[in-house]
Amino acid sequence: MPLGSAASTLQLRIPDMDCPSEEAMIRRALDGMAVGSLRFDLGGRTLTLQADDSAHAAIVQAIEAAGLKTERVAQGGLLLRVPDMDCPSEEAMIRRALDGMAVGSLRFDLSARTVTVQAAESAWDGIEQAIQAAGLKTERLSQAIPAADTQQRQQREMVKLGAALVLALGAELIHFFAPETLTWEIASMAVAALAIALSGFAVYRKGLASLLRGQLNITALMTVAVTGAFLIGQWAEAAMVMALYAMAELIEVRAVDRARNAIKSLLELAPSVAEVRQPDGSWLSQPAAAIRVGAIVRVKPGERLALDGRVQAGHSAIDQAPVTGESVPVEKGPGDEVFAGTINQHGALEFEVTAPATDTVLARIIHAVEEAQGSRAPTQRFVDRFAAVYTPAVFIIAILVAILGPWLGGWSWLTGLYKALVLLVIACPCALVISTPVTVVSGLAAAARRGILIKGGAYLEEARKITQMALDKTGTITEGKPRLVAQESLRADIPADQIWQLAAAMAARSDHPVSKAIVQGLAVSTSLPEVEAFAAEAGRGTLGSIAGQALVLGNRRWIEERGQLTPALAERLAVHERQGRSISLLADAQGVLGLFAVADAIKPSSQQAIRELRALGITPVMLTGDNPATAQAIAAEAGISEVQAGLLPQQKLEAIQAMAAQPQQAIGMVGDGINDAPALAAAQVGFAMGQAGTHTATEAADVVIMNDDLRRVPETIRLSRRAHGVLWQNISLALGIKAVFLLLAVFGNASMWMAVFADVGAALLVVFNGLRMLRWRPSV
Repeated sequence: MPLGSAASTLQLRIPDMDCPSEEAMIRRALDGMAVGSLRFDLGGRTLTLQADDSAHAAIVQAIEAAGLKTERVAQGGLLLRVPDMDCPSEEAMIRRALDGMAVGSLRFDLSARTVTVQAAESAWDGIEQAIQAAGLKTERLSQAIPAADTQQRQQREMVKLGAALVLALGAELIHFFAPETLTWEIASMAVAALAIALSGFAVYRKGLASLLRGQLNITALMTVAVTGAFLIGQWAEAAMVMALYAMAELIEVRAVDRARNAIKSLLELAPSVAEVRQPDGSWLSQPAAAIRVGAIVRVKPGERLALDGRVQAGHSAIDQAPVTGESVPVEKGPGDEVFAGTINQHGALEFEVTAPATDTVLARIIHAVEEAQGSRAPTQRFVDRFAAVYTPAVFIIAILVAILGPWLGGWSWLTGLYKALVLLVIACPCALVISTPVTVVSGLAAAARRGILIKGGAYLEEARKITQMALDKTGTITEGKPRLVAQESLRADIPADQIWQLAAAMAARSDHPVSKAIVQGLAVSTSLPEVEAFAAEAGRGTLGSIAGQALVLGNRRWIEERGQLTPALAERLAVHERQGRSISLLADAQGVLGLFAVADAIKPSSQQAIRELRALGITPVMLTGDNPATAQAIAAEAGISEVQAGLLPQQKLEAIQAMAAQPQQAIGMVGDGINDAPALAAAQVGFAMGQAGTHTATEAADVVIMNDDLRRVPETIRLSRRAHGVLWQNISLALGIKAVFLLLAVFGNASMWMAVFADVGAALLVVFNGLRMLRWRPSV
């Protein structure tokens, strides 16, 4: 039903909505109500929809009548500024603090030091208390911090840290070159203390708070190391360590935000204003956010579309690369869908708006990627667990070195303490902790730019394990709509063009999909003759009269009943039937005039996609509800040898479960329809066709292919394998560099500033290595 002018966004948290069955219940409950698009987030257990303000209460009642409790989520969620949240470690602390609480997605902006929590308003106070209990102060904000303010603050921090580095270097120069007098020692200590104050005040505050709570995190280690170095007279090294650490933190934050914000650049693709037709027929520029569903918008050649819609007038080619990843512009005309952020190549278009600015395909892509960034991949969870054990373990080793070193190694107590402090600096797990999120987020952003919407880091990692790929036929391997694939003239005494004209005239009077395919396929340029006494025979075809000539356009059974199926014609029909084609025959009283074969043609990309899957070592399997003859014909054309046909949705699910039960098998599934949803949800990684696919299929899937190009599936596999390789490169780099300097610290002559250089260097190496994923391009 259409929405009124008072339509707005309603977001609900539904605690019991954790699988597609509850989603189906909600869709049934809201069937027939005046609601816009439904956007489900099963992970966060939230539902976002468009509806008139007056209908919000009825929508809530309908969902609760279906047996599901609801909680309203305030638009935008709870926005908190966390002043001390300036590196990924504090982000991890907040995630742990909120673990198990009734919250949806978490969206972090380390540059602005803010976190947005999607949760019911009744839970906001508890969320703030949980974060504060973790030792982090919070400030509730009513609106986002302007980007300009964040940039100015970062510039001030960079200047301050630059000054701290200069002072730390000055302290080092005094230590090396100045005479060893009390005056110069005091000067060196004062310069070092000033450098520490400029760069490390926030680190000290967080470190002391962590130590008081018994937490051995990064800031606690740095606080102990720098304080210890200062107390044993290594003032210059203490200053250099703190300044370098603070500078590295700032660089890490900017790198993480760069990866996270890569997809947000798409927001700039959709113009903020659009030309809307007024009641008097004039055109007026209006903010895109204020344009309602049903409005008529005009877009000129060379302009970007501000909203999603359906073309009403005009013809043009649209560059859809920003949304679907298609490299070739797509021709658009009346009735075709267009998307916000795409580029109109030539010719003006007028289109009816089909979704508000907050719910365009582009906006949903950005929202989904943001949600995906909030979910941690398996490798990231492993690294977090490892770091939680690794940091205290190195702290204990440092204590043992300080105590046992002088006794076993013959060191002085100051030497033992110094080596222990160097170990603490080396122990900082910055590089290790940051090694995974930058890579995962960069991979998600790279996929989105290719029109591949991956719903979380877990699926980015899991895709590489797939050994068998189940594929639906209709709409996945094939185009999903019948098309005229062959036509034959069977009467030598009548020109073929005349036969085509007669068949097109008969087919044009029917709304059957096969008849429509015949009309479109024949594309007769001249005007069609009038059909008189037209009638449809159920299960047979149509009949009528053209210029006094009685004609039928029917199936094989009707022609056989009329006694017009000759052995030669039966042989011709058998050739087409073996290929799974539907046959229509045009006949008059004397015999059959023409043969028309209609089939759901295979997509041009399907054969290449199947070859690429096989090249990756993945076995393709077709699962379809179609008849065996058609299924086998399409499978042979696509290059698939394993086929299961005539399957109901439950049988598709059972087929996936049976395949998964085989030893050492990981199953992927590609589909587009409601009947594919159970199998998509059961597969280890489900791929949905996002353009032709149903909402149920795209919600149940883990990966959505925005342009329905099957080649994007093997692309996803290759991206997954590449991301996995980069992840373990980063982990190996982080641990390898630390292991080398750990040995140097204990058995060699590593200094504190060398240790911090190693830590900073490792962090920057893994960051820049992970950011390479942003530039990933498929190579076959």
